[in-house]
Amino acid sequence: MVERYSREVMAKKWDLKAKYDAWLKVELAAVKAWNKLGLINDEDCEKIQKNAKFDIARIDEIEKTTKHDVIAFLTSVSESLGEESRFVHYAMTSSDCIDTAVALQMKESLELILEDVELLLEALKQRANEYKNTLMVGRSHGIHGEPITFGLVVAIWYDEIKNAKELLLHAKETISYGKISGAMGNFAHAPLEFEEEICKNLGLKPAPISNQIIQRDRYAQVLSALAILAASCEQIAVAIRHFQRTEVYEAEEYFSEGQKGSSAMPHKRNPVLSENITGLCRVLRSFVTPALENVALWHERDISHSSVERFILPDAFITADFMLMRLTNLIEKLLVYPQNMMKNLNLTGGLVFSQRVLLELPFKGLSREEAYKIVQRNAMRVWKDLQEGKSALNEKNESLFLLALLDDEDLKAKLSEEDIRKCFDYAYYTKNIDSIFNRVFK
Repeated sequence: MVERYSREVMAKKWDLKAKYDAWLKVELAAVKAWNKLGLINDEDCEKIQKNAKFDIARIDEIEKTTKHDVIAFLTSVSESLGEESRFVHYAMTSSDCIDTAVALQMKESLELILEDVELLLEALKQRANEYKNTLMVGRSHGIHGEPITFGLVVAIWYDEIKNAKELLLHAKETISYGKISGAMGNFAHAPLEFEEEICKNLGLKPAPISNQIIQRDRYAQVLSALAILAASCEQIAVAIRHFQRTEVYEAEEYFSEGQKGSSAMPHKRNPVLSENITGLCRVLRSFVTPALENVALWHERDISHSSVERFILPDAFITADFMLMRLTNLIEKLLVYPQNMMKNLNLTGGLVFSQRVLLELPFKGLSREEAYKIVQRNAMRVWKDLQEGKSALNEKNESLFLLALLDDEDLKAKLSEEDIRKCFDYAYYTKNIDSIFNRVFK
């Protein structure tokens, strides 16, 4: 079971202490920058760096009067200092502190999410290779199509999550920008070098241009990347839920000793983790709309985005972190039943080989339309036989479809019995699996 760290780690990155810690980092970086630019002397700079601190209870008390969290925070910090406190937040506006601090929080949170994704990718890669050649039926519209392998299914999951990882890396780059351009973004009260120095000290880049805020298209990109990741994770969860259906039963979630599936029905083993993941992914995607709506603010800034972000940012990162760890554990412990996969593969009496037969006939001079007509009429005969309760395989393990084709005079005029039987070879469908895997897991 994957437990990279306590699930509280991500939550702690978004609690009140983490928020004020990030604000203080920005304010201290600003003091250092002013010191380097010659506004603050070394002695005052050192005092601020050494002594500046905040008290959450005190901030809450002050905010009851100020109704302004940044002012309450700065007042609490100033109470830990002497006269040198006059240089804290000098020539800055609230959003200079907040937006740059939130960039730090999102950057660090994305680093944790990327660690989660790496663990998920490793689990998917391991299971894909484990079942690389395990035959199963491929389905489109929920209907049996052609033979594939379970490893191929998992490799596709891997590739999709890998694509999501690339979006997350881009999102991390997009969000790693600070903004210290002042109240209207005109740098009237501090030079560009002030912002550049602060961002350098914090491991961020200065925004090329900003007004009173960092533009919220950056935030929207982060939430969109998390939402796309969630969509791909739900794809996996929904597939597992299908595989665990009693009528399918090709794979199922690990069911621990003593676990209960139903208060009423003792036999139940339900895909509860997959269903939970599905729900969490819905929640993650729901954050995209408010993030996009936060992009269009009035003029140089309004405050409509603030209340939204206080919810969606911590909730999105905490939810994504929890969901990814849960999905990784699910994949690592997933129970796979190759014998049921093979049973289901034979369920339609060989119909999964229809295209293989179809593709042989043009080489014998038949048009595609003529070939399709011959193969389809035999396939329809098999569907009818199955509806009437006939066994998909006879005592010789020959399928209904094979027997129907061997009984078709038009087909036998073009293909020999040996040619027809060769079309019912599972190895034909797995011959390129190694090459596919080489492309996916380079």
